[in-house]
Amino acid sequence: MPVLYARIPEDRLGVLIGPEGRTKRWISEATGTTIEIDPEDSGVRLAGPESDPASVMKARDLVLAIGRGFSPERARRLLREDTFLGILDIKLATGHREKAALRRIRARVIGAGGRARERIEELSGCSMSVYGSTVALIGTGEQLERATRAVELLLRGSEHATVFHLLARLRREAAADQAMSADDGTGADDGGD
Repeated sequence: MPVLYARIPEDRLGVLIGPEGRTKRWISEATGTTIEIDPEDSGVRLAGPESDPASVMKARDLVLAIGRGFSPERARRLLREDTFLGILDIKLATGHREKAALRRIRARVIGAGGRARERIEELSGCSMSVYGSTVALIGTGEQLERATRAVELLLRGSEHATVFHLLARLRREAAADQAMSADDGTGADDGGD
């Protein structure tokens, strides 16, 4: 039986469990896993069937996403086959560890009234949560790549407008690539003559 462990912040345990245990039960049913939560150390044990080890990884990603500030509704996106969770540590990306610097950097990524976060979500297609010293992203591989690049640029001090223009350009290029793939009818180069 595949078993994975996760640890989430203590203040997110209630969200993970949900009213009357509904969120925990939903994750367990949706992924076919067994979830045990140890409130003493905020540890979560996830076990799944031998026949489907990927289900345990999906369950762990759902738990980690909720632990990183996503609502269960937004984390639900992770159940799609082509969708993944990415977590960036602000401390590692910037080298800043002081609380005042972390607050300033988090505020920069979120933006006034959450507008920078909303704009990154809109232009990249990712869902984003800034919690503690992390930025968590949920999206497809391409979406994660674009959003990660944007967040890293903001963390390093790039102007918001520059980052948003880059994201808009990358989104246009991705749309053009998809249109070209659709025009050839295959979605990919088959190498035929």
